[in-house]
Amino acid sequence: MTSDSTLRDAASRWIAADPDPATRAELEALLTRAADDPVAAEDLADRLAGPLEFGTAGLRGPVRAGPNGMNVAVVTRTTAGVAQWLHGHGHAGALVVVGRDARHGSEAFATAAAEVLTAAGFDVKVFPRPLPTPVLAFAVGRLGAVAGIQITASHNPPADNGYKLYDATGGQIVPPSDGEIERAIEAAPPAAEVPRAPGAEVVDLLPRYLDEVATLPLGHERAVRVAATALHGVGADTLRAAFERAGFTDLHLVGEQTAPDPDFPTVSFPNPEEPGATDLLLALASDVDADLAIALDPDADRCALGVRERDGRWRMLRGDETGVLLGSYVLSTVDRTTLPDPLVATTIVSSSMLGEIAKAEGARYAETLTGFKWLVRAGEGLVFAYEEALGLCVNPGFVRDKDGIAAATLAAGLAAQLKAQGRTPLDVLDELAQRHGVHLTDQVSLRVTDLAVRGQLMAKVRETPPARLGGVEVALEDLLPDADVVRLTGDGVRVVVRPSGTEPKLKAYLQVVAPVTDALADARGAAQERLTALRADVEELLT
Repeated sequence: MTSDSTLRDAASRWIAADPDPATRAELEALLTRAADDPVAAEDLADRLAGPLEFGTAGLRGPVRAGPNGMNVAVVTRTTAGVAQWLHGHGHAGALVVVGRDARHGSEAFATAAAEVLTAAGFDVKVFPRPLPTPVLAFAVGRLGAVAGIQITASHNPPADNGYKLYDATGGQIVPPSDGEIERAIEAAPPAAEVPRAPGAEVVDLLPRYLDEVATLPLGHERAVRVAATALHGVGADTLRAAFERAGFTDLHLVGEQTAPDPDFPTVSFPNPEEPGATDLLLALASDVDADLAIALDPDADRCALGVRERDGRWRMLRGDETGVLLGSYVLSTVDRTTLPDPLVATTIVSSSMLGEIAKAEGARYAETLTGFKWLVRAGEGLVFAYEEALGLCVNPGFVRDKDGIAAATLAAGLAAQLKAQGRTPLDVLDELAQRHGVHLTDQVSLRVTDLAVRGQLMAKVRETPPARLGGVEVALEDLLPDADVVRLTGDGVRVVVRPSGTEPKLKAYLQVVAPVTDALADARGAAQERLTALRADVEELLT
């Protein structure tokens, strides 16, 4: 905004067009305070800095009044744009499914989206209660919908909410759809002028989804004790129901984190990857003498696994460890008479071990850009896909997205089989390392307050790339224009640098690969030393 008067005019126009009295009052009060309070003035300017950007991940932002936030007005105009986009692609009057999680504002946002679509002439179906995102993705495919909308901010901080869009494939949208929708949103009328109408049909697809989860290759063993947490999200009831349907009865949930709570009171950041987020889970796993620990993120599309080390301590597996563990298991269960040429996939920032496993199993392997919108489009015959950020798709036949509930259920089946054999997931990971080499991964994540810093650092790496990293010579590969990504590779070393698509971060993904020629412990130690050196070099590179 160029001046106080411009700022006040913009705020007044937004207030006049906001159909929600609560956010109108919120912005009016802020506008009044901004007249003599510099902090309020800065807050107001931020809320009016521009519309919340719509991309392939949809919308995500803080729940607050104004165009640069998640609120009924923004959701209304966004959905008007989606409706226009669907009309333009020949889907007038077709079926759209709307779901939601339990975050602040989710019910009101889902209602607004459903009513805008109903008024626009679509056949709209909504869920009766907050449910995991994978159930929405399942419903799009099972009902033959042309689109699905899930109101969720996944594992973002408590103040946030979001809007995730699926297309007729049952997967998340990809370019150029995001740009087309963004232009349609820009052309939409003020929110107060967008027609809304009740009348969406309430449907419950959860029983059908659970039936499908129970058909996964779970083996015959069911004697396994699992500790799990939903991190105050919507996954607990669905996980419990999935386990019961599949025959796993020894499930222990972290009581303090079982009921949905949009304030996430026991965690500072509701993401299983964050330090401290799984402390209560691992304590419970130890207390109940569990065989496996499972953490879902708040909308239950991600799944993290925890295991007991040989010294008795519990730890969470890294996303790549979980990915190769379940990927190798899925490949071992594929019926080659019906699917002779299966495909597994991961992303360019994940461990390359899955490719080695696929080669050994005579399966195809693909690497895609980051994001499940690309992974589920990796090719025909896809049986498994994962990304290192705890995203797992063990069931592409009925959910074309990451699915924490299905992954957790499959992991319980694998753990039960291993327990019956006197083995553990760590034994499997050791065997994979012996066979395919030690693959160690790590991440350097730089959070920024000014998004321009990310572009400056990416330009620096491109213009003056390092000659050596982690003690070896590396060469740079630039993935532009397909993606804002650079890859630095050398003998047994790989670094991938990219801006995050959902957070104000620049991320570098590190991998070291070392063959096992003698003792596995020695190979791991040498790989860890190189990874430590590599991390130090990358941290210096990104300063």
